[in-house]
Amino acid sequence: MVKGKKKSNEPSGRKITLKMAKNALKVTVDGKRRLDLSNMAIATFPKCILKLSDIEELDLSRNLLKKIPDAIDKFVNLRLLDLHSNHLDQVPAAIGRLHNLYSLNLCNNHLSAFGLPHELGLLRNLRILNLGMNRIESLPPSVAALKELQELGLFNNLLTHLPKCIHSLPKLQKLNARSNPIPTDESPEVDHIQRAECLYLVREDCLCTDCLKRCKEEREKLDSQMSVASTLKKSMFAGLITPNSVAQENQALWR
Repeated sequence: MVKGKKKSNEPSGRKITLKMAKNALKVTVDGKRRLDLSNMAIATFPKCILKLSDIEELDLSRNLLKKIPDAIDKFVNLRLLDLHSNHLDQVPAAIGRLHNLYSLNLCNNHLSAFGLPHELGLLRNLRILNLGMNRIESLPPSVAALKELQELGLFNNLLTHLPKCIHSLPKLQKLNARSNPIPTDESPEVDHIQRAECLYLVREDCLCTDCLKRCKEEREKLDSQMSVASTLKKSMFAGLITPNSVAQENQALWR
């Protein structure tokens, strides 16, 4: 008896055709061509979109991607690249050839220090870099070359200290390094940098068990705080007369 092939446990993902990609093209308010393929269960980078390499913005967030090919450097006009909430454990060195890149979002992936190429430092026009919710223990020293960087997200990683390269970024205005095992005595070193608050909407199945548990705990705390605030507000105004009734009494007196 001939044994059949074992079924792979890996998700096959949705196949994207060139027609589908063209239908997903949009024009932003400021006139940029944006290809939005987010949240479409894509497991393999669709090669067909290389025929649309003149776009300025590419959104592949909230998918099942494990790898970005070297061919990403074909998008020479790219200003924004959004890859958050995928399964990436490595960023290709070719990303350093996207010299017009303004914003790069790699949040909520499986990246470690090993998966970050030194070529990130070649993105000299980069203003926003989000590396939050990964497994990063350190940053490549080449990040110090990002002299135009204004916002940096490092939250929910494995950093035990703030990378020295951060202090070489002259235009850095917002830094979010929360939820890292960094000793509290290091915090004064970044007092001159505004701490950024970031919010991302993702499906529960995109989060690991620990992250999902943490999110639920934070939501319960927020609900509790809102409930207390609502109760206090009601007690503060309980004895006041409604504005309409006051107006009616005044009108009666004026008559």
